[in-house]
Amino acid sequence: MTDILFTGPKTAPLTIALAHGAGAPMDSPFMEAFTEGLAARGLRCARFEFPYMAQRRVDGVKRPPNPARVLLETWREVIAEIGRENLVVGGKSMGGRVASMVAAELEAEGAPVRGVVCLGYPFHPPGKPEKLRTAHLQSLRTPTLICQGARDPFGTAAEVPAYRLPKAIRLCWLPDGDHGFKPRKASGRTERQNWDQALDAIRAFSAEL
Repeated sequence: MTDILFTGPKTAPLTIALAHGAGAPMDSPFMEAFTEGLAARGLRCARFEFPYMAQRRVDGVKRPPNPARVLLETWREVIAEIGRENLVVGGKSMGGRVASMVAAELEAEGAPVRGVVCLGYPFHPPGKPEKLRTAHLQSLRTPTLICQGARDPFGTAAEVPAYRLPKAIRLCWLPDGDHGFKPRKASGRTERQNWDQALDAIRAFSAEL
């Protein structure tokens, strides 16, 4: 059984389940900011950790992510526990990518979730634009929002439009943001402004669902 931490009103119309990225846990500053931000906007947020990260919490040893099979199984456990009827799945980087993969699987099985929210989608490894991770996205019909820093090395504003993603996927570009949405000082933007822009986009996206 995967432990799930809930934040926000139980009466919220939607629950947004967020998985962490490859290197940081579910209570990283980024994850805390988005969890609290969604709750402040009237949405319920659920967080959990993949087995490798939960084990790190026990013994302090850093280890690589579990195999994709385990990550997908963990997501399915979480979805089964929360219920998919009013559930949006998503997460930071790897967590959001795996959420979109399980959403595609459930869609193919005729049991889709309500939506997907990706916070910094890893379209390709940094410096390797030829190694795209978009195959499962091409046929996705579940409404999906990807919030992406404009200069994210995993997929920039100059690169992503060429991927010809389906209409079900919309992008929210965060000015001068990196993979964690942080802009450079010279841009005149702040990290908080980009986080708030992403949170407002998620709220608007959720309202349409």
